[in-house]
Amino acid sequence: MKYFRLSALALIGAIGALGIVSADAAPNFKGKKVSIIVGSGAGGGYDTYSRTLARHWGQHVPGNPKFLVKNRPGAGSVVATNFIYNVAKQDGTVVGGVQRNIPFLPIFGQKGPQYDPVKINWLGSLNSEVGVFAVFNQHTKIRTLQDAMVKEVIFGGSGPNDTEIFPALANNTLGTKIRIITGYPGSTNTELAMRRGEVQGYTSSFSSLTARNPKWKTEFTFLAQNALKPHPTELKNVPLITDLVSNPEHKLIWKLMLTQKVMGRPYMLGPKVPKDVVKMMRASFEAVARDKGFMADAKKQKRDVVFVSGSEIQGMIAEVAATPKSIIAKMDNYTRYKGVKQKVKIGLARHTGKVTKTKRGGRRIYLMHKGKEVKAKVSGSRTLVMVNDKKAKRKAIKVGMTCTFVYPGAGQEAKQVLCKK
Repeated sequence: MKYFRLSALALIGAIGALGIVSADAAPNFKGKKVSIIVGSGAGGGYDTYSRTLARHWGQHVPGNPKFLVKNRPGAGSVVATNFIYNVAKQDGTVVGGVQRNIPFLPIFGQKGPQYDPVKINWLGSLNSEVGVFAVFNQHTKIRTLQDAMVKEVIFGGSGPNDTEIFPALANNTLGTKIRIITGYPGSTNTELAMRRGEVQGYTSSFSSLTARNPKWKTEFTFLAQNALKPHPTELKNVPLITDLVSNPEHKLIWKLMLTQKVMGRPYMLGPKVPKDVVKMMRASFEAVARDKGFMADAKKQKRDVVFVSGSEIQGMIAEVAATPKSIIAKMDNYTRYKGVKQKVKIGLARHTGKVTKTKRGGRRIYLMHKGKEVKAKVSGSRTLVMVNDKKAKRKAIKVGMTCTFVYPGAGQEAKQVLCKK
C-alpha cells in the first residue's frame, strides 16, 4: 500500500521537465463527460464513495471534465463489469466502481462474469479494509484465538459472507471452536444480540465496529486481524490471522480470501483503454484520493480513505489468477461451516411518528418515536413505500408526515414505510 504525496499536476510537471513526454502528447478530456458506473444500488457504500469522488475528481484530470455517477446494479457488480469490459467506450470516459469480489469471481469459477480480471485496467482503491475477530467481553472469557481452540465461542452471522466464511475458515484451518448462529440482518443486530447475551462475538470490519461502538476499547477484545497488512494506527497487539496459520496450504487459502480486503473500494477502466490514458487516469485518481477537499467530504460521509494504487491491485490479481487450480478447487470445502448452524428469528419493529427530516432523496428517513429520533434506510427496490394507502416512491415522503417504519431496528433498512399526509 502506498501513501502518495505528489499531486497529479506536480507529477506531470516533473515528467515534462525530464523531457519524457510533452504537454501536447498528454491526453486531455476538455469538453468530455466521464461516467462512473457503480455496480451497486443507490445509497450504499460503493455509491457513496463514487458520488463523493465525482465531486472532486474532475479538477485533477487534464481538461477538467465533468464526472457523472450512474448506477448499474446486478449480480454483485457483474452486470456493470461485463458492460464496462465488453460494451462501454474504451477511451477512459467510462470508469467502474465495482464490488471488491469482482476480480475473483471468474478466477474461482463462478458463472456470469464475461471478463478477464487480469486484463482490466485497475485505477486503484479508496479503502483497504481491516477485519477483526471480535468478542464482547461481558459474556465470554475468551481473550485470544488460542482460547477459542480450547473452548467454544458463539458468533453471530448474517449469511454466506465474511461473518460466516471467516469463522468457518478458522475452524477448518486452525481448529477453533466457533459456533455460528445465523439469521441476523446485519452487524447492528448482531451487536444487539451480543449485548443481550445471545451470541458472544462476530467478525466485522474494524472501522464499522468502532464507528458504532464508542466504548469499543473496553467492551470488545480483538482475537485477530482479518487482513494481509495490520491496521496502520490501532490493534498493535492483535495478531494477523495469517501469522497464526502454519500450514502452507492453509496460509495460501487465507491469503486468497483476504486479498480482496486490500482493495476495499476498487475502480477500473476497460481492457482496451490506451496506455497513456490509463497512466493519466491513475495519476489523477491518486491525486484526488489524497485531495484535502475530497478527504474532508469523505469524512462527512463517515467514509475512511486509505489509498491503494492501481499497480498494486493489478499485481495482486495476477498473483491470485496464477494460483493452482487444485488449490482453488479446495476453497469451498475450507470455507464451509461444518457444524449445526442455528438460525435466529428476528422480529420486525414498528416505530411510528412524524417525519423530522429526509436525506439523499429519501434514502434516509428520520422520525420522532416516543421522544427519540430514529432513522431508517429506504431502498428503491426492496422497501415498500405507501402514502395514504397507495404505493409511492421514497421521494414522496415529506417532513411532517406521520409514518411507520417496519424494520429490524433503528438504523436498519425498512421492509415497509407506511405514511399518511
